[in-house]
Amino acid sequence: MARKSTCLTGDKVGIQGFIDRFDDEVFGSAYSAAIYISRILRLPKHQSTVFVLGESGIETELESESISHIGGTDQAYNRLIEPKDYTAIASGEALDPSVGVVLAGLDFHVNYLKLAYALAYLKRGAKFLATNVDVTLPSAGSLFPGAGAIGAPLVAMMGGEKPTTLGKPSQAMMDAIEGKFKFDRARTCMVGDRLDTDIKFGIEGGLGGTLCVMTGVTRSETEWEGEEANIFPTAWVRELGDLRG
Repeated sequence: MARKSTCLTGDKVGIQGFIDRFDDEVFGSAYSAAIYISRILRLPKHQSTVFVLGESGIETELESESISHIGGTDQAYNRLIEPKDYTAIASGEALDPSVGVVLAGLDFHVNYLKLAYALAYLKRGAKFLATNVDVTLPSAGSLFPGAGAIGAPLVAMMGGEKPTTLGKPSQAMMDAIEGKFKFDRARTCMVGDRLDTDIKFGIEGGLGGTLCVMTGVTRSETEWEGEEANIFPTAWVRELGDLRG
């Protein structure tokens, strides 16, 4: 949900009828990234701007922490690259010297120009962050490119350098959640539909249990029953409604 703000995510959760809508209880990866940038990185003022590969939800979360940003939904970047852009980017003329972070999230309008700018900033020393590493996301009964797929070209172009990830299964996100809500890990259960992010997040975070719901990426218990499996949920259900009995 890195493309959405906490408010929009709360709306969706409320509409689905699972829980009441409380925005301050929604802690998405985009919000986690904003908290990390503002309260942990503590960038110098002259290099505190974020170049965004992502949608308005990420921008909203950055703004909630008073973080300046460029890229993202700015229409100036949503176009084909032109010959003059190569020279301007290579020389630094087109670059904003205040950019200190490249933040990669789910971007429905990612293009060559945005990737060229992001690469240039990284090569000049900007911090490389990502909202999450999910390379696919489930929708309409199928799988589509996720936020991890947006940052993947940059990883390749930077020689395999991986971004600091602020979404599941990063424990930086778990620490941020605990810092805000002061919950008891031993009495907390992680519910999710993906073994390598959701369930791993709960296991590595030392939570009391994990529940895998078979409505997303993970569709069968055979995925953790093979000899090479190394992530095992505490329990699983076919769909969330099964918890109602």
